[in-house]
Amino acid sequence: MSPIILKKEPKYDSKCVAFPFQNEALKEIQDLEYAAIFHEQGLGKTKIAIDLMLYWLEKRIVDTVLFIVKKGLINNWMRELELHSHIKPKLLTQNRKANFFVFNSPARAIIGHYEVIKSEKERIKLFFKTRDVAAILDESVKIKNPYSSLTKDFFEIAPLLKKRIIMTGTPIANRPYDIWSQIWFLDQGKSLGNDFKEFRQNLNLSNRLYKDMNTQKIFEEQLELISMKISSFSVRKTKESGIIKLPRKVIESMKTDWEYHQLELYKQVRNEERAIVLKDGMPEEDRSEEVLKRLLRLLQIASNPRLIDDSYRSEPGKFPYLRDLIIKIVNNNEKCIVWTSFTKNVDWLKNELEEFGTCKTHGKLPIVSRNIEIDKFLYEPEYNVLVATPGAAKEGLTLTPANHVIFYDRSFSLDDYLQAQDRIHRISQEKTCYIHNLIMNNSIDEWIDVLLNSKKLAAQLGQGDISIEYYKSKKSYDFGEIIKDILCIKE
Repeated sequence: MSPIILKKEPKYDSKCVAFPFQNEALKEIQDLEYAAIFHEQGLGKTKIAIDLMLYWLEKRIVDTVLFIVKKGLINNWMRELELHSHIKPKLLTQNRKANFFVFNSPARAIIGHYEVIKSEKERIKLFFKTRDVAAILDESVKIKNPYSSLTKDFFEIAPLLKKRIIMTGTPIANRPYDIWSQIWFLDQGKSLGNDFKEFRQNLNLSNRLYKDMNTQKIFEEQLELISMKISSFSVRKTKESGIIKLPRKVIESMKTDWEYHQLELYKQVRNEERAIVLKDGMPEEDRSEEVLKRLLRLLQIASNPRLIDDSYRSEPGKFPYLRDLIIKIVNNNEKCIVWTSFTKNVDWLKNELEEFGTCKTHGKLPIVSRNIEIDKFLYEPEYNVLVATPGAAKEGLTLTPANHVIFYDRSFSLDDYLQAQDRIHRISQEKTCYIHNLIMNNSIDEWIDVLLNSKKLAAQLGQGDISIEYYKSKKSYDFGEIIKDILCIKE
């Protein structure tokens, strides 16, 4: 293959000096065929990836580096490449005509989002056959489901790449088996095997762990082995390892009380598995037969009954606590992010909190609108509150002008919880960070709190952050028992 030659090669030196731990990670993986950068969120994985690109290009190991990122993070990556390097990347978009010129250019760096890789798969395969390409997948949990068509496409293109890198701070994003397909993209089954069903069966954080001691034993043994099996090609540092000095992170849980009508609706859904609600002005019997649907309904009601009942006009029980908390934060000349899992909540909370200078972002807003809202929050002092869904803003963003995050509600996803809180607890933060969890008394919120703690411990063991002895001293599988009370299941 003939090398791609430019009339004038760009400078391959970095504009910014890396932290020692970033240089250490770079040296460990720079000459490997594939590697995983699993540094905890907020520890500058992007800097490591960009320096890796510069090393490869300077040594002529590859002639092109393709960064594959989530659609909402393209602007962030453009800024980071400009900040840390002298290379201006080309962009792959949904414009196939424009992409033709990218594929036929001598570009050293290209940025494309996951979906465009899927839509341009055939041309990308041809491109990989004519160039020495390295691919760096940011937030690689995007391919955690081996059965999705997107993941299968990435499995197909993987062998055509000269170098393969995945990066995420939460490789075990929600369940221990989430890591399997990310690693398979790298090594095609060499370390974690080719049988996903078997891998998942032994690493399922299920309700049956509560009473089944043998299942617990197998689960814990297999969990401990994950980090050992991938240690030769993965790097991970956590904030607790002392590699960098960050402000304290204080986690506070605040129990809240029910509004009367809210509690009555919650009891109906919990006890009777149904509730009469108003949808588009018409009464509707909402039968929540499936467990997940019932859990979602209970979560929505504990957060804001408006999410399922258009007739609800009262103030949800959590809202007075939220407002009082924001008043204290703003009066202290500080900023905060309010997280909720529901886009309808974002719109409602934005209107209710307008007096504090409030911005919003969620997945139904166009990317341009999201960027405008986030920039207002970051750079304009009159905007003190950002209301957001984790899906739209939990990854890749540095939101350190704020030092408070408030979880108005939380989903069952550990990834959402950890990524969202660490938008503020990262390099460049100077203030103590506060994580506020609003938890409705005697509700599904309490089960979610136990479940997320169990998921976090499992993730820490699987990622090699803690020892098996520490895990066993802290573990709890009580979520398997609590869920029966939440759903009023009688044995």
